[in-house]
Amino acid sequence: MMPPTPATPVASAPPDTFGPMLRAWRRRRGASQLALALQSGVSQRHVSFLESGRAKPSREMVVQLTTALDVPLRQRNTMLLAAGFAPVYRESSFGAPELAPVRQAIDRILHKHEPYPAVVVDRLWNLLQANGAAQAFTVFLFEGPPPAPPPGKTPNLLRWLLDPGGLRHKIANWEEVARYLVSTTYAEILADGGEPKALGFIEEIMAFPDVPASFRRLRFEERPPPVLTVDYVVGGKALSVFTTIATLGTPQDITLQEIRIECFFPSDDRSDALFKSLAARS
Repeated sequence: MMPPTPATPVASAPPDTFGPMLRAWRRRRGASQLALALQSGVSQRHVSFLESGRAKPSREMVVQLTTALDVPLRQRNTMLLAAGFAPVYRESSFGAPELAPVRQAIDRILHKHEPYPAVVVDRLWNLLQANGAAQAFTVFLFEGPPPAPPPGKTPNLLRWLLDPGGLRHKIANWEEVARYLVSTTYAEILADGGEPKALGFIEEIMAFPDVPASFRRLRFEERPPPVLTVDYVVGGKALSVFTTIATLGTPQDITLQEIRIECFFPSDDRSDALFKSLAARS
């Protein structure tokens, strides 16, 4: 069954570029034409003709091939446009009525994680939702309300991390944490096709003072720790946290595919006591 027609427009793509896009995604996934043929149920000869432009795909075949290659929904829409078809997948507002059941489920996850912080962010770390513990934790970290985002922007966790006026000076292992988050976010953007808006966000945050270009690359460590913690020092109080990230299992909406639920956990008893103390005050 085909997914619903989108309610919002997506980025356009030049016509007759489907073949090169298909070839690029196949190579990005490390698949041969034969492997893609077996996975998608399309003959190897036809895959070759599609990539060379000697054959044109149907709408259903575009969805079939991009599903086999696990192309993100946003990029599937771009490939549909490149093949001459209307986009298939919606990109709803997170607050849209049709997403209410999902938001209710996320609310339960955030509530159950109290007294520890939990937030919902999109693919570019824009903050969409936070539980009470996360709001109290944010006020604690900034020692007051967080700074207002730039005009037209929403609060963003990576901006808070990299902005000299944000949390940079309150994280003891800032360089390690910042390099890891920037490099992994950049790698994910490239793996998803290097969408211009996402690449523009990377350029924006890399323009902050004293953020080296090398942050785009993850530094090799011979003995990395089991999990990277974020070690804060705020008002003479030290706490250490690590996080888990959850995604939705079967999204058919671009917004839902790109959201992440990030849950914070204390790394030691001292941090655990501090979180419980913050919860008791709120």
